Amino acid sequence: MSEFKNFIEDIIDNDIKSGKVTEVCTRFPPEPNGYLHIGHAKSLCINFGIKTKYNGKCNLRFDDTNPSKEDTEYVESIKNDIEWLGFKWDKLLFASDYFDVMFDCAVKLINKGLAYVSDETAEEIRERRGTLTEAGTESPYRNRSAEENLQLFYGMRDGKYADGSKVLRAKIDMSSSNINMRDPVIYRVLRAHHHNTGDKWCIYPMYDFAHPIEDAYEGITHSICTLEFEDHRPLYDWVVKSCDFPEPRPQQIEFARLNVTNTIMSKRYLKKLVDEGKVMGWDDPRMPTLSGLRRRGYPAAALRDFCERIGVSKANSEVEEGYLQACVRDELNKTADRVMAVFDPLKVVLTNFEGTEDLTVENNPNAEPLTYRTVPLSKEIYIDRADFALVPPPKYYRLKPGGVVRLKGAYIIRCDEVIQDTDGNVTELHCFVLPNSKSGSDTSGVKVKGVIQWADASTCIDITVRKLQSLLTDVVDGVTDFNQRFNEDSLKVVCAKAERSLLTAKVEDKFQFMRVGYYVLDKDSTKNNLVFNEIVSLKDNFNKPN
Repeated sequence: MSEFKNFIEDIIDNDIKSGKVTEVCTRFPPEPNGYLHIGHAKSLCINFGIKTKYNGKCNLRFDDTNPSKEDTEYVESIKNDIEWLGFKWDKLLFASDYFDVMFDCAVKLINKGLAYVSDETAEEIRERRGTLTEAGTESPYRNRSAEENLQLFYGMRDGKYADGSKVLRAKIDMSSSNINMRDPVIYRVLRAHHHNTGDKWCIYPMYDFAHPIEDAYEGITHSICTLEFEDHRPLYDWVVKSCDFPEPRPQQIEFARLNVTNTIMSKRYLKKLVDEGKVMGWDDPRMPTLSGLRRRGYPAAALRDFCERIGVSKANSEVEEGYLQACVRDELNKTADRVMAVFDPLKVVLTNFEGTEDLTVENNPNAEPLTYRTVPLSKEIYIDRADFALVPPPKYYRLKPGGVVRLKGAYIIRCDEVIQDTDGNVTELHCFVLPNSKSGSDTSGVKVKGVIQWADASTCIDITVRKLQSLLTDVVDGVTDFNQRFNEDSLKVVCAKAERSLLTAKVEDKFQFMRVGYYVLDKDSTKNNLVFNEIVSLKDNFNKPN
């Protein structure tokens, strides 16, 4: 964490100074109805970062109060993603662990005259809720006695009533300027198998009722959530106070959620992409899920750095996708080994080179200590077709007829002959290796400005490369609907020639393909077919010198 304090830390500092809080405790409370995405990374970094900064605690709690949309698959994926991001929770909890507590709290509210059972439909409740400028209308069931409400509520619990036929509503204020306080529903009848409690319950609490009870019961000091819950804070405070939880009660604090350009932040739409088979699953490397970003090769450290850089604020904004990619490049530049790969191979014959020579090539110039690998060089190699021009433009420093270029980690070569087919296409180059021009011991006296990657024809391997783009196209003519913006060309598969050293790579190993970009070995790889996902290109518009 940086030394700069954000507004959340200012609040915590004041609470500690005043004696209100002695040990800071936060929580990360995802609903297990999908995989975590890049937006959740910000909340994770805030909550677990506070734990670290204040030597406090942070619980992982699954808000599993809606069993029809939740699954153990999502529970396990969330746990894996949090651990991968580098965080460790103090307690692993479920909202469903507190269903008995929540039921007892509901009974308490009924006995205090602060809750009642209503027979209204969801539509009728909406019609009577009122508007932002007009007060709501009281339910015809609002003045039922506590005895009748208890009997009905127990009947709801015991399965006597059909789904949707009755609800329990908090009795607050139908004329409140805050619509959330106009007798909100706090329990509904729902017959659905629960991943954690099975078929024990046929009634389930609503999020706005369950969440503050969970926080208060666990002793959470600061309940940190995104801005859309700001209008729910009065209800949060009403619940913990009306249920007689002792002081100090948890304090809800809201911050601006993370939005990234051309990035889907809706779990509902991400699930739609998975269900419709438009992606390879929740961990498709084009997906903004944490598991997708991990598969794409984004380092966990880069995501933490990104969240640290963008900071915490109260104002909603959108961060450029390129800024996230810049953080990824910064991390990979320090950690990724360099290898050579040729995407559009052009055959080159070294006319005066015989046999095979093992060259010693640096893995990563930024690593400490430096390490090296052996790269064989023989008479025939491949270079990228883009590194040769039959008719070069001005200031062209790569290979051209009669021109010279250095092979990375090897020798300077001169193009003496160009072989073309009957249509004029270049099919092969014959080049001369300049004597005494070996990298690291060059005494040839020849100065070259161009250095290119290459692949030894006799030992290189064929690899499959996935070129990746955003799942969304740019907004054009005000069209923001995800369905209309889906990028049908977000995945392209190409073949390349690469160093044989990649045969020892393991899944999730990351490399810089020199002069091309950063790539990661994908789990779809087999012994005979290595598959690499593009992480980011080498281009960086966010860290250019002024």
